[in-house]
This record gives sequence, C-alpha cells and structure tokens, in this order.
Amino acid sequence: MYDPTVARLTYRALLGRRRALILGALPLLLIVISVAVRALSGADDQVAVDLLGGFALATMVPIIGVIAGTGAIGPEIDDGSVVYLLAKPVKRPTIMLTKLIVAIAVTMAFSAIPTFLAGLILNGNGQQIAVAYTVAALVASIAYAAMFLLLGTVTRHAVVFGLVYALVWEALFGSLVDGARTLSVQQWALAVAHEVTEGDLVTSDVGLPTAVILLTVVTAGATWYAGQKLRTLKLAGEE
Repeated sequence: MYDPTVARLTYRALLGRRRALILGALPLLLIVISVAVRALSGADDQVAVDLLGGFALATMVPIIGVIAGTGAIGPEIDDGSVVYLLAKPVKRPTIMLTKLIVAIAVTMAFSAIPTFLAGLILNGNGQQIAVAYTVAALVASIAYAAMFLLLGTVTRHAVVFGLVYALVWEALFGSLVDGARTLSVQQWALAVAHEVTEGDLVTSDVGLPTAVILLTVVTAGATWYAGQKLRTLKLAGEE
C-alpha cells in the first residue's frame, strides 16, 4: 500500500524551492521568537506553554498541514497532471495512502522538530513541556494531513478553505469558544499532551479517550473519503 515512485514525486512537489521556503517560514519565526522571549524573560514554564500552545500548536501546525496536505495532490488535480499518475499500473488507494504518508511526514518534520527546539529554548523542557507539545504536534500532524489531503481532492480552493479553517476555527474559535473546542484537532492533541506533562500546565477541554476516538475517526474517515474521490476521477480512456 506504499509506492516509492509516487512518494518520490510527492516529496519533490512538496519540497521544491518555493514550497520549502513557505514551509520553513513559520518554524523559523517560532525559533526566533523563542530566542527573543528567553533572552527577555528567562526560563518560564507558563510563557513556554503560552507560546507553544498559542503559536506553535494553534497556528503553525495547522498551516503547515494545509500546505503539505493540499500540496500533496491538489496541484496535480488542478493542472490535470494527475491523469498521468492515474494511468500508471498503481492502485488508486495505494496512491492516496502514499501521498498521505508523505504529507504526514512533511507536516511532522516542519512542525514537531521546531516545536521541540522552541520548547528547549524557552524552558529547557521543564515539566516535560517541550516533549508534551512535540507529541501534540506529531498527533495533530496526522489528522491535519488527512483532512487537508481530502480537501485537496474535493475543491480547487483547498488552500483558501484550509487556511480559513486553520486561522479562524483552530487559532480563534478552537482557543476561545468553549463549544468549538470539542471539535478542534488542537484540543484533541492537547489531551494527548496532557498525559506527558508533569503537572497541569498543559490542559485540554477534551478527555483522552474522546480525543483518541475523534482523532482516529477523523483521520480514517478523511483518508477513506479521499480515496473514494480519487476513484471517481475518470481518465479519457475509461469513459
């Protein structure tokens, strides 16, 4: 269910010079801000939680997920080059699963690693905060990649809709509005992170069992439906 050729082409598309610069911008900004905050305020656990939760997990991770998830297949559908891929003797579920794996790997690399480094800079991983938010970023990367890969298969405006979700729902409603938090990937990931920390600095409005179930359902459901949508794409010779 994994095709190396499809994976190589997808990595090449996602990590081209222009897209790589976009993917690296927010992680670099996080590191710069973390260095500045540490220099100005010293090691502070609450400051670390505020920055890693408010910027890294609520903003950076979903935006990177948008870029990687939609970029794994959306451009190929938009410019029609996906027909050449679908004409190859590779099963369509294999194509979709391979692209999902690549999108997850890219999202994790550009979000979890900078989150961990920022946590170390901010408070040296006091109370396991750096590790907790790194775990949250890893968990969230899986769900975001699946969601935005699906979005890339169903609309030509996937990036726009994805950014609206990331910036409005996750960064705003998911952080401020009580009722919206239950349906926030950010909160699901925080529930997992809470189990890693030493203390109650990292909290979530969603219990761990509920979070795990929702993460699994959303990831599996988005992946399955994206595969179904890919099946409906018809090549000229199939009609």
